[in-house]
Amino acid sequence: MGQTMKKTLVHIISLTAVLLFSAPLSAEVITLDAGAISFEAPEGFKPVSQEIIDLKYPSSRAPKYVIGNESAATTIAYDLKPHNIPQEKIDEARGAFTEMFSRMIPGLQWKENKTITLAGQKWGYLEMTTTAVDTDIYNIMLFTGHKGQMLVFNFNSTKEQFPKYEQSLRTAVESIQIK
Repeated sequence: MGQTMKKTLVHIISLTAVLLFSAPLSAEVITLDAGAISFEAPEGFKPVSQEIIDLKYPSSRAPKYVIGNESAATTIAYDLKPHNIPQEKIDEARGAFTEMFSRMIPGLQWKENKTITLAGQKWGYLEMTTTAVDTDIYNIMLFTGHKGQMLVFNFNSTKEQFPKYEQSLRTAVESIQIK
């Protein structure tokens, strides 16, 4: 084997080793409903304390589960709520959410408001910005029916942090699976 061929082979082996050992670790898979629902959490997202959940969602309708970045300024809330939404009623439910949010949320600006298919099901997809007391918020809300309940996800971030986390939040949306 010639000297040039040896150098090329060493280079290929070195590059392969770098790629293998520097590949990102697989995302943490979060599950709900005994594993029937899952999604991949963005890197570094951890469960948010109940104290922070109570501050971020000061109502009796607060989500049971929230993960987020270290500051909890970017979070993913998810839960099963006791509202049956059959697949054929997703558009109707989306219309009701749209009307309610438009009336109740200050500074709401719609980015997307549609029905999508994800994980083999219809989902209401509401993407919006809102004005909070201390900062503007970017929200992506998804909901669908699941075993006689409403499965809801809320991906939210301060508008300041959203560009940094947008791709990982959208990847988490796309990773949602229902068995």
